[in-house]
Amino acid sequence: MAKTDYYELLGVGRDADEGTLKKAFRKKAMEFHPDRNPDNPEAEKKFKEFGEAYDVLKDPEKRAAYDRYGHAAFEGGMGGGGRGGAGAGGFDFSDVFEEFFGDFMGGGGRRGGGRRGGPARGSDLRFNMEISLEDAYNGKSDKITIPASVSCDPCSGSGAEPGSSPEVCGTCGGAGKVRANQGFFMVERTCPTCQGAGQTITNPCKACRGAGKVQKEKTLQVKIPKGVEEGTRIRLSGEGEAGAHGAPSGDLYIFLSIKPHALFKRDADMLFCSVPIPMATATLGGQIEVPTIEGKRARIRVPEGTQSGRQFRLKGKGMPELNGGFVGDMIIETVVETPVNLTKRQKELMQDFADESGESVSPQSEGFFTKVKELWDDLTD
Repeated sequence: MAKTDYYELLGVGRDADEGTLKKAFRKKAMEFHPDRNPDNPEAEKKFKEFGEAYDVLKDPEKRAAYDRYGHAAFEGGMGGGGRGGAGAGGFDFSDVFEEFFGDFMGGGGRRGGGRRGGPARGSDLRFNMEISLEDAYNGKSDKITIPASVSCDPCSGSGAEPGSSPEVCGTCGGAGKVRANQGFFMVERTCPTCQGAGQTITNPCKACRGAGKVQKEKTLQVKIPKGVEEGTRIRLSGEGEAGAHGAPSGDLYIFLSIKPHALFKRDADMLFCSVPIPMATATLGGQIEVPTIEGKRARIRVPEGTQSGRQFRLKGKGMPELNGGFVGDMIIETVVETPVNLTKRQKELMQDFADESGESVSPQSEGFFTKVKELWDDLTD
């Protein structure tokens, strides 16, 4: 029975490039893999045919011979295909599938070589730090103490007793990984002897027992810049967990949170402050003093007839921009305070004031109740 055309078998045109060929082969190989088709005896046969077609078409010399002579190019001693393997054309299936599945294992097959193993970089650490709003305004330098693993001093982090050194792993040859054939697959696993380090220690350090690191508290100086906000992250490079057997340390990330303030509320570079003022000052006008985040006082002139909720803007009294020269503003919002604990005389004066008051004294109140009266009149009509 005549063999199916390789291009037709993979479902590609005769002008298909390498990427198109590879994509088509992957699709077919995954669809007809014997492990996925245990009840289909034809699956393994088709699986081999796809591998044979791809092996020929991916090689420029073999492909040129196939395009000229067809299947006859690999039969009866004609050029190409003399490597001696499992396929009908004399090719080695392991090459094809190592190349294909090596991409998924990160190795790249025989062509790419793969990434060699080695001691693992240390883990990153997180430290949560709470600061005051004043600290965020002024910036500060502070010390923190964290528990972490640090490089072992006697062995300089190698894990080997001073005077000796780690040896290349005899199982993986220093790669940190081993490969094994499973049918048509090439499976790559972490080396069971060195656990991926690529080296073994025959004479471990007595201080760290071969780990290359020891647990210890360390104190660090942290500089907090002006203008930091809630959730700001500060990175200290190399201050995380020590790496295994001399590998680089991880990083330390400091996450900042800002304590709620008794007087100020913050929105980006703006500050807000509610300030109670006496009714007499709100009525007659005057000056009030308000606090600022820098620890000083500012004066505000309150015009007569000031109502609760009126806002005043103080330029440049807000929060500084992070890593910049800009400083925001502060908004002062007045809260008119109703008098309490009045004396008899004060009550009499308030009553006299109420008796003489009219619409011009409380225009908002009078206007509101006028609208209420109109509403009720409309409902009763």
